[in-house]
Amino acid sequence: MTVAFLVLVVGLASGFAFLNGFRDVSNAVALSTRTRALTPSVAVLLAGVFSFLGVMLSGSFILAFTQSWVTLPSGAGGLSMLASALVASILWGIYGWWGGIPLSSTNSLVGGLIGAGTASVLVGGDSIRGFDGVILAQVVLPLLLSPVIAFVGAYLLVWPVTWAARYSQPNVVNSRFRRAQAVSAAAVAFGHGLQDGQRTAAVMVLALVAAGLTGGDAVPLWVLLLTAVMLTAGTLFGGWRISHTLGYKLLRVDPLRGFVAQTLTSVMLFIGAIGLHLPLSTTHTLTSAVLGAGTNQRFAGTNRRLVRRILLFWVATPVVAAAAAFVLELAFSPLVRR
Repeated sequence: MTVAFLVLVVGLASGFAFLNGFRDVSNAVALSTRTRALTPSVAVLLAGVFSFLGVMLSGSFILAFTQSWVTLPSGAGGLSMLASALVASILWGIYGWWGGIPLSSTNSLVGGLIGAGTASVLVGGDSIRGFDGVILAQVVLPLLLSPVIAFVGAYLLVWPVTWAARYSQPNVVNSRFRRAQAVSAAAVAFGHGLQDGQRTAAVMVLALVAAGLTGGDAVPLWVLLLTAVMLTAGTLFGGWRISHTLGYKLLRVDPLRGFVAQTLTSVMLFIGAIGLHLPLSTTHTLTSAVLGAGTNQRFAGTNRRLVRRILLFWVATPVVAAAAAFVLELAFSPLVRR
């Protein structure tokens, strides 16, 4: 049963990575295509390449990430929790994509682990250790702190950037920042690979540890390759529902403000992944940065109703994922304890 659950978890983690790239391609391409800095095909290809590179270079940070994460029970019990959390996160991610709502896969995954762990304890199984640290570092901070920093930072950065371009003609400013957006879009895709690649690879490493196949002191190359390939494949086949939300429905930004939002997002993702080993949500960070930069203009035109809907989904994400994983773990429990 342990082997069967391990295969299931690896398959689900691969699907999780594919869906992550499929939904989150909007983070790198939405603003660049909206401002006509890049064509859709070039933007998606650029995002795919740099997402792949980000995942492959995240290997040295994954172990530090897993050591600060949860500790799963060994055997089929721990693997069933991972499977329940992944299924819940995938289903909620598909629902969010269908509605065109940018959601955080990190918050849904952590919420799923909390729900699955609670269900395991309820039926007399082992618990997941490290809940307190997970709730603080992986749910509260990404959900509340990083979006606030992104919004305020982007809002404030618009002023020095516009001041630096004050003597240039509007068409010259737009042309220059369209070219700069190509670079910042690649940086966002690279940061997305670093951040979200860590999450999927970490899940696979945790599964291997729970199955007793590794001590967790190294990341197998096949884990990185599988994560990178699936995340990139999802990016290349990504849908445009969420891109349309960020680029057109939420508010409209010019190339200058699009560059500010993308640059700040990439810097925050780099610092979170490399400097702090803190999992930041690419979706939360970029969406908040877009709102911050776009609000700091004479005619913002923010769709406040859509903003409220997005915030509601963000708050609901860990709760819904926890509830779904709770039910799934209860369904798996007879198989685990047979």
